[in-house]
Amino acid sequence: MRKYLVIGNPIEHSLSPLLHNFWIKNYNINAFYEKQLLEKKDIEKILSDMRVSKIHGINVTVPFKNTVIPFLDQLSDTAQETQSVNTIFKRQNKLVGDNTDVYGFSEAVKLTNFDPANKSALILGAGGVVPSVLLALKNMGVDQITLSNRTKEKAINLKKNFPFLKVIDWGETIKSDLIINATSIGIKQNDEIKLDYTKLDGQLFYDVIYNPPKTKFLENAKKSGKKTENGKNMFIYQAMKAFQTWHGIKPEINDEVRDLIK
Repeated sequence: MRKYLVIGNPIEHSLSPLLHNFWIKNYNINAFYEKQLLEKKDIEKILSDMRVSKIHGINVTVPFKNTVIPFLDQLSDTAQETQSVNTIFKRQNKLVGDNTDVYGFSEAVKLTNFDPANKSALILGAGGVVPSVLLALKNMGVDQITLSNRTKEKAINLKKNFPFLKVIDWGETIKSDLIINATSIGIKQNDEIKLDYTKLDGQLFYDVIYNPPKTKFLENAKKSGKKTENGKNMFIYQAMKAFQTWHGIKPEINDEVRDLIK
């Protein structure tokens, strides 16, 4: 039986095993998928296990999307451009890092019927998923992208790969059509980003967090009459791409799948 994993720290919130095991059962695949809490020091060992086929595929979540790269043999073009890996597979005995987050985010935004072309975006946070969001927004034709992070230095570092990025101080607001929470603030109950939502006139407030489904960021935006969307569809579509890479099957995304992720 083939073994697949999602690794991260924290990892309790991940619903990846629920989704992947649902598809594995549906398509009668002799495999199982589980989550594993790791420390940074454990990464080399877990990838060594994959080299000798003790593990057949790995999803990577925060904070290891960049940390895994030195232990891999190759990167896909998208992973190379973002320097962010969320899916690892084997090809000709080499470990390959891929990025399906760019695809997942792009598909999720399309499903909201919000067209970001020639519009502006404000991203809150500079963590592991942000390079994927930046590349997706660039590919979708967003005109201006601004980023704010609690540690400004981390935000400025992103400009090396994304020179078009404008960086502002944490807590500062700027007129933007699309406001994205890409921080981990909201995973824990009562976590809240201190923002004056009355000054943010965005057409869409998007949170990459999918569990819990309603963060304070989304609740506060909704109270101010804004359109909101959580990270559920991004999560499902990035998972679909990873599943297809590993198993050679493009799983169907239907209401039953969406209902799994509450």
